Amino acid sequence: MKKILVTVKMTSLLFLVLISVCWAEPHPDNSSLEHERIIHIQEENGPRLLVVAEQAKIFSQRGGNVTLPCKFYHEHTSTAGSGTHKIRVKWTKLTSDYLKEVDVFVAMGHHRKSYGKYQGRVFLRESSENDASLIITNIMLDDYGRYKCEVIEGLEDDTAVVALNLEGVVFPYSPRLGRYNLNFHEAQQACLDQDSIIASFDQLYDAWRSGLDWCNAGWLSDGSVQYPITKPREPCGGKNTVPGVRNYGFWDKEKSRYDVFCFTSNFNGRFYYLIHPTKLTYDEAVQACLKDGAQIAKVGQIFAAWKLLGYDRCDAGWLADGSVRYPISRPRKRCSPNEAAVRFVGFPDKKHKLYGVYCFRAYN
Repeated sequence: MKKILVTVKMTSLLFLVLISVCWAEPHPDNSSLEHERIIHIQEENGPRLLVVAEQAKIFSQRGGNVTLPCKFYHEHTSTAGSGTHKIRVKWTKLTSDYLKEVDVFVAMGHHRKSYGKYQGRVFLRESSENDASLIITNIMLDDYGRYKCEVIEGLEDDTAVVALNLEGVVFPYSPRLGRYNLNFHEAQQACLDQDSIIASFDQLYDAWRSGLDWCNAGWLSDGSVQYPITKPREPCGGKNTVPGVRNYGFWDKEKSRYDVFCFTSNFNGRFYYLIHPTKLTYDEAVQACLKDGAQIAKVGQIFAAWKLLGYDRCDAGWLADGSVRYPISRPRKRCSPNEAAVRFVGFPDKKHKLYGVYCFRAYN
């Protein structure tokens, strides 16, 4: 009888020990499957590595500098590292579809390496021995996105993700050829040609929340085709539907043709309407800007000046793509009386139609 009692007590003790070092959490892919559990086992006093981003989202603007926060700790110690292994810090950028990562920066000991367009622009802050924060200088439009900070020490590693958002403006774009004439790659190039990049879904969603309403579907950076509606109406999904960003889904990037939504931010230069004694043809407009020490402005630049600087001018003027537009920040009679907008006149005959011109002079 005593042997049986001892056996029971030993079994209970072993069970309690297992419970003290194990815990269960729902399967990350389907939390509704309560019978599925991932069992984590660790030593009670083990130096579990933790990587933490103090802010999940950072805001900046083109041309500025930014710090993406990342620090690492050991769960059961106050020190940054155990001292037995060198700390390796790796920063990568996640693509919009999360299918791959782009190398940004790697550091281990005194060795440092930056990659691609980040070379010479990225550094570790290293304000303390556990600081793996990344400084990015001279922010570019395509720096926008999500970045992963990974810290590795021996067999331990952990990660944190930080989103870099840029202050800017989303605008719909279609070329002189007209509506729905761009495949995905042509759409990307069209945005680049107008001092912008193809917009992400998050950027389009934020623009919709700020009032962007556009009935034509356009490419986004993840390869999807969508459009934002704030005022439901019959030609745009039906007048009885709710406002929102309508999703056409993912289409063949080579064969399918749509418009595109572009994103641009502030610029390092001066955007202005050129005061000229006469109206100009397109070629005359290009030459007039050059003679003034500038270049004919791009569509992205007029949108950035309008949205971010409050630029307001009722004069229609040529832009680099051959379109004619004018920016209105203060709606008034004869100048977009109902809304603030960049008004689109069209793509007039370059050789015979006469307009003013908007120029852009970059700062050195």
